[in-house]
Amino acid sequence: MSITSRLKDQALGVTQKAMERLFADEKRAEKIAVAIGNLQRGKQALDDAHRVAMHQLSFATKADFKDLGKQLSGLKRRVRELTEKLERLEAPSPRPSARPRQRVGA
Repeated sequence: MSITSRLKDQALGVTQKAMERLFADEKRAEKIAVAIGNLQRGKQALDDAHRVAMHQLSFATKADFKDLGKQLSGLKRRVRELTEKLERLEAPSPRPSARPRQRVGA
């Protein structure tokens, strides 16, 4: 076992013990959960305000770029489909086998 793996294992063990001790007390665990919930709501409010401000300043947000990326992927897929269809339509169709002509009145 390499030194890196041993260090990772030891760090994981220490972290796990610390978390167990931290959450051993039910009241403390509840307070931590409430604090995490408040942080998540605060972050969401900050993200919403940031998005609104960016739009008011006519700047694109991360979500805008993500949406555009999805649209671009869809357009690329559609172009590929249409190109394949066009190539099938332009491909020379196989010629029917040549049959000798029959003479009329001969």
